[in-house]
Amino acid sequence: MQMRDEFSGEPSVATDQKSRVLLIEDETLFARAVAKRLRKAGYECEAAETLAEGQTIMRRFAPDIVLLDMRLPDGNGMDLLAELIARNIPVIVMTAYGEISDAVSAIKQGAADYLKKPVDLEELLLVVDKARRSEQIKHRLDYSRQRDSHSAENIEFIGDSSAMQTARMQIERIAQLVSVGGDTPPTVLITGETGTGKDVAARLLHQFCDRSNRPFVHVDCASLPAELVESELFGHEKGAFTSAQDARCGLIEAAEDGTLFMDEIGELPLALQVKLLNVLERRVVRRLGSTRERSVAARFIAATNRDLQQMVIEGRFRADLYYRLNVLNIEMPPLRQRGDDILLLANHFAQQTARRYGLPHRPFSSIAQTAMLAYSWPGNVRELKHLVSRGALLSQGAMIELADLALPGALADTPSLSAMRLEDAEKTLIINALKQSGGNVSEAARLLGITRMTIRYRMEKHGVRDQ
Repeated sequence: MQMRDEFSGEPSVATDQKSRVLLIEDETLFARAVAKRLRKAGYECEAAETLAEGQTIMRRFAPDIVLLDMRLPDGNGMDLLAELIARNIPVIVMTAYGEISDAVSAIKQGAADYLKKPVDLEELLLVVDKARRSEQIKHRLDYSRQRDSHSAENIEFIGDSSAMQTARMQIERIAQLVSVGGDTPPTVLITGETGTGKDVAARLLHQFCDRSNRPFVHVDCASLPAELVESELFGHEKGAFTSAQDARCGLIEAAEDGTLFMDEIGELPLALQVKLLNVLERRVVRRLGSTRERSVAARFIAATNRDLQQMVIEGRFRADLYYRLNVLNIEMPPLRQRGDDILLLANHFAQQTARRYGLPHRPFSSIAQTAMLAYSWPGNVRELKHLVSRGALLSQGAMIELADLALPGALADTPSLSAMRLEDAEKTLIINALKQSGGNVSEAARLLGITRMTIRYRMEKHGVRDQ
C-alpha cells in the first residue's frame, strides 16, 4: 500500500509490506542511482550486473518486481524473461535507443512495461509503483476468487417443501441455459422478501453453471455510497474526479467472465440505471474519464425485495431495464410458506452454532418447535438464524426452550405456554391464528405455515370451531 510522508511528500511503501525489486543492470553508476532512489521510496532493492548473478540473487531475494536490462555481459535479457514470467513476476525491461524492437517483443511475451534509456528516475519510480499496484490488485482478485469459490462449495440449500424444491429445480435448469451462440448468458432476476436467501440462490446458480471456477462478484447496491456508486460499478481513470489519484477497474470489470450479482437492484439511482442498461444491451463498459470501451463477458444476476413493477409505474425504476433484467425469474418463497422447513433450518443453525463455539448440541423442546411453526417470521431465514443462534448460546438446559428463543409477539410472551402439553399448545396456537386472521381459515393456515386441509384436520381434532 502506498503512503506519502507527512512532511516531505515523498511517496513510500508501507514498512510492513515492502515490495522487493531486483535490478539487473551492468552500468554500475546508473544501477546505484536507481537502487538509492527505490530505497528512498520505501522499496527493498538488490542489484546484479549479469544474468547469472541475477538468477542467484533471485533464488535468495524472491523479488516482487524485476527491472531487466536487455543488453548484458553474459546474454540478452530476453533469455531470462520467459523464466520470470513463468514465475508470475512483473518485469519492466530497459532498452537503449534504437533497441525498441526488443521492448516490443518483451511486451508481447508478457513484460509489464518498458523504459527507454536514458531513464528518468522519477519516471522509473512511477512505472515500478504502477507495476506494484497492478500486482496487488491481481492478488486481491485471486484471493476473492478463492474465497468465493470456497464459500460456493459450502452452499447449503436446505428445504424439503415443495416451494423450495421448485426453486432449486429452477436454479438448476437456468444454470444450464446458454444463449444462442453460447457467449452471452441470459440475465436472471431473483425476487423475494428480505431474508429469504436470494444471495444463496445466486451463489448456487453460479456454482451449478459452467463458470463456477471464475469470479463471483457480489454488489450490494443499497450499501454503495451515493457519491461513489458510479465509480465503484464502472471504474475510473486517473484524474476523472478530484480524489481519483489512480486508475481503477469497476466491479463490473472485476467480474470478468464470471458472475456479477447485483443485490438490491431496486436501490440503484435512476441515472445509473441508464448506464447499466447500456452495459446489458451492448456488453461493453466505459470507465469514468475514459473514451475506451471494454467488453463485458460476465453473467448478470440481479435480486430485489422491492416490487419493481410498481416502481416502474411510479417512475422510480426504468421499464426498459426491468424487462431487460427479468428475462428469467426465480421467486424465493417466504419462510412462513415452507412448513416443516422451519424446523430443518432451525436444527441446522443450532448445530452450526454449537460447532462454532464448542457447545453441546441441544434439540428444541416440543413447545419451542410448535411456536416456531406458528410464528410468521417477517425476517424470514435471516431472522430464524439469528434467533436460533441466540437460543443455542443462551440455553442452559438439556433442550432449547421457547424462552431461550425470545420470539417476538404474544406467543413468546405467554408464560403459560411452556407449561402446556404439546396438544394444548397446538390448540392454543390454532385459536390465536384464527383470531389474528379474523376467522379466515385459509389465512390462519398460512400464518401457521400449514395447508388448509391440515388446519381443518387439527381444528376437528382439538374441537376448535370456526371463529
